[in-house]
Amino acid sequence: MLNPNYYFSLLFQLLVHLPILCVSPQVILVQVNPGEAFTIRREDGQFQCITGPAQVPMMSPNGSVPPIYVPPGYISQIIEENGVRRVLVLPQQPEFHPGGHSPLHHPPPPPHAHLPAFIPHPAMMPPPPHLYPGMAGVQTHKCCPYVPSGSTDSHSQHGRPPFVHRDDRTSKTYERLQKKLKERHGGGGGGQVKESPPLSPHKTCSSPPTADIHNGVGGKGLEVEQELLKLDEEARALQALLSTITKPVVSDVQAKVVVVSWSAPSRPESDGSSVQDSCSPPETFGYEVSVSLSGKDGKYNVMYCGDEISATLEDLRPATEYHIRVQAMCNCLQGSPSEAVSFTTLSCEPDPPNAPRKASGTKNTLVLQWKAPCDNGSKIQNYILQWDEGKGTGIYEQCYYGLQKQYRVTKLSPASRYSFRLAAKNDMGVSEFSEVVDLFTSCSVPLPPFPPELEKAGVTWLCLKWQRPTSSPKEDDIFYILEMEEEGSGYGFQPSYDGDELSCTVRNLHRSTKYKFRVAAYNSEGKSNPSQLVEFITIPDRPSSPCRPVIRGRVLPNSFKMAWEPPKDNGGAEVTKYVVELSEGLSGLSWELVYSGPAMEHVCEGLKPGCSYQTRVYCMSEGGQSPVSHSTLQVQTPAVPPGPCQPPRLVGKPKAREVQLRWGPPQVDGGSPVACYSVEVSGLQSEESREVYQGPELDCSVGGLMPGKTYSFRLKAANKAGFGPLSERCEVTTGPGAPEQCRAPSTTCKSPSCVVVTWEAPACNGAPVTEFRLEWGAAEGSMQVCYSGPGLSHEMKGLLPATNYFCRAQAVNVAGVGPFSEAMLCQTPCSVPAAVSNVYALKESELQRPRPPPLYSPSTCLGICWDPPCDHGSEITSYLIDLGERQPIAIGPVSQHIIQHLQPDTSYRIRIQALNSLGAGPFSHTFKLKTKPLPPQPPRLECTAFSHQTLRLKWGDGPAKAATSDALQYQLQMEDKSGRFISLYKGPCHTHKVQRLNESTSYMFRIQAFNEAGEGPFSNVYTFTTPRSPPAPVKAPKVERLEDNSCEVTWEALPPMKGDPITYTLQCMMGNSEFKQAYKGSSTSFHVQNMQPNSDYRFRVCAIRQCQDAPELSGPYSPTMTLSPQRNDTAAVGGGGAAGSGSRASAESGRARRSLTDEQCAFLLLMVFAVIAILIAFVIQYFVIK
Repeated sequence: MLNPNYYFSLLFQLLVHLPILCVSPQVILVQVNPGEAFTIRREDGQFQCITGPAQVPMMSPNGSVPPIYVPPGYISQIIEENGVRRVLVLPQQPEFHPGGHSPLHHPPPPPHAHLPAFIPHPAMMPPPPHLYPGMAGVQTHKCCPYVPSGSTDSHSQHGRPPFVHRDDRTSKTYERLQKKLKERHGGGGGGQVKESPPLSPHKTCSSPPTADIHNGVGGKGLEVEQELLKLDEEARALQALLSTITKPVVSDVQAKVVVVSWSAPSRPESDGSSVQDSCSPPETFGYEVSVSLSGKDGKYNVMYCGDEISATLEDLRPATEYHIRVQAMCNCLQGSPSEAVSFTTLSCEPDPPNAPRKASGTKNTLVLQWKAPCDNGSKIQNYILQWDEGKGTGIYEQCYYGLQKQYRVTKLSPASRYSFRLAAKNDMGVSEFSEVVDLFTSCSVPLPPFPPELEKAGVTWLCLKWQRPTSSPKEDDIFYILEMEEEGSGYGFQPSYDGDELSCTVRNLHRSTKYKFRVAAYNSEGKSNPSQLVEFITIPDRPSSPCRPVIRGRVLPNSFKMAWEPPKDNGGAEVTKYVVELSEGLSGLSWELVYSGPAMEHVCEGLKPGCSYQTRVYCMSEGGQSPVSHSTLQVQTPAVPPGPCQPPRLVGKPKAREVQLRWGPPQVDGGSPVACYSVEVSGLQSEESREVYQGPELDCSVGGLMPGKTYSFRLKAANKAGFGPLSERCEVTTGPGAPEQCRAPSTTCKSPSCVVVTWEAPACNGAPVTEFRLEWGAAEGSMQVCYSGPGLSHEMKGLLPATNYFCRAQAVNVAGVGPFSEAMLCQTPCSVPAAVSNVYALKESELQRPRPPPLYSPSTCLGICWDPPCDHGSEITSYLIDLGERQPIAIGPVSQHIIQHLQPDTSYRIRIQALNSLGAGPFSHTFKLKTKPLPPQPPRLECTAFSHQTLRLKWGDGPAKAATSDALQYQLQMEDKSGRFISLYKGPCHTHKVQRLNESTSYMFRIQAFNEAGEGPFSNVYTFTTPRSPPAPVKAPKVERLEDNSCEVTWEALPPMKGDPITYTLQCMMGNSEFKQAYKGSSTSFHVQNMQPNSDYRFRVCAIRQCQDAPELSGPYSPTMTLSPQRNDTAAVGGGGAAGSGSRASAESGRARRSLTDEQCAFLLLMVFAVIAILIAFVIQYFVIK
């Protein structure tokens, strides 16, 4: 139910934003709030109720918004925001009072004939949370669906009519009603109804015409709703009409058949004609006829369903009372059942009896018996027994007629077959005959049977069996008498059994005693002679249990030896064998036979190491099996290495160079838990193996394999006793990999500009080669793909003559691309050398390798290098270097040369020409190179400033005096503790400060100048020494007034510096005079006397380092402390001291005032800004807003 205390809405979101009048299908999301329900009708006609919170996807075939049926006191409005239409259900204002609205979760109306209903989207439809309670009573009959009365009651509790299923007949009736509705609107309403949404059949006619905004449609749509509501009233009137059917009329009552007829439902003439219009033809009514066997109020079963007003009911019980009623149906509506009518079926002939059976018989007589069948309401008077007289022709004659239920047939032939059948008769007639039964007569006196045989013997019993005499037919009833005589008893033969069985167990006999037996057969004709005598002996009793077994020797991992003593009582017979049973564990639930024989000791083998076992012994003789020994023998076997594991198995798909293996623990752990596993791998044809894994895990990853190869893996497990044997081999083939490297291709020169390249296919590594790639180029590092395909050769055209070319091949398969082959050099036919392409100057680093040339100077020499040109097949014999004005220089077949005896800082134009046996090639392009100027000399190094930790060094002139074109730079080096010089500075500056030095230490420096011409020589070594460090400053002294003219000054002591003692100097200043030394010594306090009253005194202290081999060094003075004259009120002087009492003076800092800290300044600025902001806000509030 909806809660009227808060707003709620059903949100329909059109996923495709189209105009409202668009008729294309769209998906609409119906949002159902918590506590609400939404009912839809599916395509199969079933109703489904969905409770919130949920979102129901709906599909609109024509793009329109579906109608929303709101509860009383609410209205619906359609709004559109950003292309999304919403249907809001809001509480109605007081001036609107729409009545009769159905609740929100009422079922939707049936689809309009011209407007398809909203269909739940099949792909997004959520499963139904539950069916509406009213749907539980709906049933479907094989002829016509209907709604039982119980369903109507359940719906009436909720104030809503029952739901009904609609079939084809309902659809046709609905179409007929729609056609009638169109005719009432005069033909013009079809288009109006077509554009209207589906209307609710539960709307009442009391809705006010002012609510024209309901569902976004006008007043004409409400008129159509009211018409449909009238149709619903007609349905209820039709149901009332169906309930007026009268009780049926029973006629032509037979024993198993009855004819029932009834009248169609009729309505008084005073009632309206709407129902008659919809169901006027009689064939539109359907009927159900129900029959009850258990009284008027009993259970009724439907025996007829159809459109006729009469029916013939068959398969009834004779002489039985029935109650019958009829129920009318129309358009899937069902009326109330009519009044029940009772009738009783007539009596008839009896049911066919069962076949007679043989009660007894001899060789000339048969005694037959039978049971009475159902008399069907009339008492049975006689039975008719017929037989075929033993002729077997199928012709039967009556041999008995009477009321008895048995009959003796006499004067029959021995061992003959006779066929009989039976019928019953009463006042209504004779029943059908029973099934035919074949019976046999007995034979003559049986012959003596064979002597009995011993089937099984016991201690106090014998089980005997015998055979039926061969001459007696199977139909003859033969009985047997078994007679027994005990040896030495003197009583003779006594009967032990009398019956028709072919076996007998004689009990209560004595142990190990001989008995004589014979058997005789008899039937109704007499008794045969006894059979031959046979003798049987009972078996002895079982012996007692053996003594407790004991262990002999040492217990081995897989075996131990045990022994036992014979039983004290053998049961009257010698013990034939002993049986040893073994149980694993100490539970003793299952036992296994391990030995059976006459010996009294046994070695138990095949045991599991490290396991506990129990053994027990029992013996056997002719008398049977003895009980087991009273106590078991418990044995613990020592542990051994584990047994062989199952071969490791492959996990997943093998990779090209890695496989994943997994295995299980060994079936035999050797009596100790497995601690680790070892995996070994070997090639398929190789016997050598290597370990690739050892650890406690049950899987591992093995890498470093070759693709497409088969490897053999074996596994072994280890426990505290050691490693076990290796498992069987597991052969694994790695996944296909890229092909192997191709061999170097071969080339054949067909002409100076054409070369044929051929290659061979490499190993495919598990996947066939699908493609070859050939790269070709003039250099190894700049080759490009010139061919790609499955061929093994390719022809290269358009090549340069006498040129070196490189080629290499590569194979490709589905697994990837293989590596390139080695580059193959191909030479075209010879020619004169080509021009030198590149000429460049040699770097100094290249000149130093492997050793610098003699008399080399970058100012007078030029080192040049060039790329050897293509010799076009003929080896280059020499090069010619042209310097322009100078004579050309001829050199050998080298690729670099140092040109000497040049002018410093001079430019030269250089050309190079290559020569071979075929001639001289063209000159190269002209290259311009320049010699460097002469390198600079080192400057003079000076120390301009020094301290105990730093040295400031200066050299040469300042940067302003240096030539800008010279780009002169310097390198300063210092000698470290190991005697090597390390670089401190490298750059154009003329000064450098060396820091982090030690006091009173000598340091050696040297300097070098360099420019574009090269590095100049190093200067001489300069030595500079750091002075001693002065003492650290002393903290401000503490001054304490002792008397009016004396005080005591104290300060903190400093530790000695590298063994040098520390002394102190105390200076005092009275008033504004100068500081004078008041004390000098090693003490840390001094008593000042003879002070003038009413005068200010200032004190400061400095430390003095007493050097052993140098003058003393004074440190900086401490902050000044002031001693003011004694006053009545004690206050801090200068803001730096704390107030004292009595004779304690106040000390202050040397500063009279102390500046504010950063935190105080920030806080002060924050307060100023806060005050200004408050003032601005007040001004805006007072002058602007008001």
